Amino acid sequence: MNPKIKTLAFLVLAAIGFSANAQKIAHLNLDSLISSMPESKTVKEESQNYLKSLENEVMAMTEEFQKKYNDYMANAEKMSELVRKTKEEELTGMQRRIEEFKISAQQDYQKKMNEYLQPLVEKAKKAIEAVAKESGYKYVLDVTPGNSNVLYSEPSDDIFNAVKKKLDSMPPAQIPGTKSNNNPPSENKPKTNPQTGTGTKPKSGK
Repeated sequence: MNPKIKTLAFLVLAAIGFSANAQKIAHLNLDSLISSMPESKTVKEESQNYLKSLENEVMAMTEEFQKKYNDYMANAEKMSELVRKTKEEELTGMQRRIEEFKISAQQDYQKKMNEYLQPLVEKAKKAIEAVAKESGYKYVLDVTPGNSNVLYSEPSDDIFNAVKKKLDSMPPAQIPGTKSNNNPPSENKPKTNPQTGTGTKPKSGK
């Protein structure tokens, strides 16, 4: 066989082998995928209703506070010191409870949203896994801005111990701005004479 043809045939076979062994990687925007699901409409409606109920509770608490505050302002001059102090403590307590409820309501709403979304996320990941296996993708990445994750990957070996062993055999990393580099002192490093301050070479064994 002509050497040039033989070389060309080798390169073609190598390219085919590389392509067959190459890891196929895909990506998608998980948030957009979930938003496109019909069930997302139900999640949106339910979450808005839940949020509305929390907002109504805050409004009722605020209206009660405002009513008591107006009553206090209108009659403060007529109240005894004890009654006025008691009313002020009551108003302060109500105001504090309203602020605490607002914080708790935000956390509770986020928790409820996660509960609503969890079934959709699980369904989406099952679909992603199915498509990945059908199409031969080794990895599927989530490219949602600010939330990049690996959505699917084939089982792989944990190489932690092998990498740790390799790290142990490598020189210490040089950290900028530090004097210590964790290097052991050299045995042949000149020793300083405590009296003269000059370096002296270690004596030979002779």
